[in-house]
Amino acid sequence: MSLLVVGLSHRSAPVSVLERASLSPDAQVKLLHDTVAAEPAAEAAVLATCNRIELYADVDKFHAGVAELSTLLARHSGLGLDELTPYLYVHYEDRAVHHLFSVACGLDSMVVGEGQILGQIKDSLARAQDLHTAGRLLNDLFQQALRVGKRAHSETGIDRAGHSLVTFGLEQLSAGGDVTEWAHGKRALVIGAGSMSSLAAATLARSGVTEVVVANRTFDRAQRLAEILTEGDGTDVVARAVPMDSVPVELTRADVAVSCTGATGLVLTADEVAAAVQHRTGAPLEVPAAGREPRTAAAPAADVRERPLPPTSVGSEDGCPLDLPSAAQGGFSVLGEAAVAGMDAATLEQHAAWVAGGTAVDRPRGTGRRGAEADAAADAELITVLAATAATAGRIPERRRPEPVAEVSRPRPALFLLDLAMPRDIDAAVHRLAGVRLVDIESLAEASADAPMAADVDAVRRIVADEVAAFGAAQRAAHITPTVVALRSMAAEVVAGEIARLEGRLPGLDDKHRAEITQTVKRVVDKLLHAPTVRVKQLAAEPGGAGYADALRTLFDLDPETVASVSRAGNSTEKNRGPA
Repeated sequence: MSLLVVGLSHRSAPVSVLERASLSPDAQVKLLHDTVAAEPAAEAAVLATCNRIELYADVDKFHAGVAELSTLLARHSGLGLDELTPYLYVHYEDRAVHHLFSVACGLDSMVVGEGQILGQIKDSLARAQDLHTAGRLLNDLFQQALRVGKRAHSETGIDRAGHSLVTFGLEQLSAGGDVTEWAHGKRALVIGAGSMSSLAAATLARSGVTEVVVANRTFDRAQRLAEILTEGDGTDVVARAVPMDSVPVELTRADVAVSCTGATGLVLTADEVAAAVQHRTGAPLEVPAAGREPRTAAAPAADVRERPLPPTSVGSEDGCPLDLPSAAQGGFSVLGEAAVAGMDAATLEQHAAWVAGGTAVDRPRGTGRRGAEADAAADAELITVLAATAATAGRIPERRRPEPVAEVSRPRPALFLLDLAMPRDIDAAVHRLAGVRLVDIESLAEASADAPMAADVDAVRRIVADEVAAFGAAQRAAHITPTVVALRSMAAEVVAGEIARLEGRLPGLDDKHRAEITQTVKRVVDKLLHAPTVRVKQLAAEPGGAGYADALRTLFDLDPETVASVSRAGNSTEKNRGPA
């Protein structure tokens, strides 16, 4: 059996795909049950966070395992397989171990170094254990991942490379300023009472907000979180709980709102946010269509300053083959390259003939007869070159001036929103509302792409590499353990049989001598088996050492079913082992 992981994350898929592929808790349970029921898989665990969905399994066939796990992910996520496949990644055996260890250390997180992923890995393992879908391999893997993550945080400064997603989100809301200064005196609304929302509420309380209002569908959980915040040391924040239907009203009082629920639909629509801002500012907001800049109904759109077009000398030149009114709109001379852009070769030749005998315009001209003849010759030469280009390319390429960019001023935000949910809780149209700053998973992904990497990341990568090698060696050594156990069991049976035969031949043997003979025979067998079994474990731990178990079974003619029964017995004891 071999470890396989199939998944998608913020590194492989856009946020819109992650949002649609997100798994509810019920869907995760069904996915685990269906995975272990599938033919290639014996164990399964799901790691589902706001920016990743990964399915881990112990499979006996690689290609069949990839096909089955991909199909199951598509089925339970609600996306078609063809739609999901381009964003999936696959890791196998040591690469799969390396991937999970990197995830546990925060190296693969949207915010490098964040430690919240450790709690999510622990929850993933606990869920698989409760459902009895985690056996020896996944228990060992996930528990070791937790230890590796803790080691990385304790032995290096990886925490300095980044913060939790909550802290990073608040930094984005404060536009890179000091979060404590930004949050001081503000009133906060936290929607949801799960781990992420609780972390957000605690972070806001420590940052100096004066009030935290917690809204949750289960009011008791909201009330419990409010009590914890009120009783917490080091803060004097006022915290209270409200039911979910009070969110629109509380939004009119809040300065900052953080939402992270498990809802499948929107918790806050653009219209609700606009109404809350209108209540605060007194200026009604319209929700603009995509592509339009927001503006308040009470204030006109910002002035758009356009640079004046350059003057043109195009007018009523007789005989010019150009469409003069059209050319004049561009503000270019009829002799310039831009004026003849788009002409085919035939029209360009006509224009060249007109230039040769026409009036020269829009650039310094020579004086006298010789000067006029020189200018006409230069014009004709320019047109000849353009004609050659037109003959090759079909026409002269157009070169247009860039459109002037409208500079629209946005008012200072009256409401700050942080959406950490996947799928999103807050309508993305809120981004276009004036007076509102919304930071969501998508904007966090864009911001984190430019975040600097700490030097400690290299140290964590070395830790991960060492731990992957150690885990692989331990797993290969463990693979041969059932064979060694079966060999020692067979030897014990041989000793017991020979002692029984000795008692038949020497019925008068007293207990003292029988025990001494039995102990002597056991010591002989143990000494004969000790060196080979220790050495075979060492060899099996090395890369490519899997064949030693087969060799041992063949040399000693061990019953495969006996070896398998030892493996099953050991595996059953691992399934209910708690997280580290």
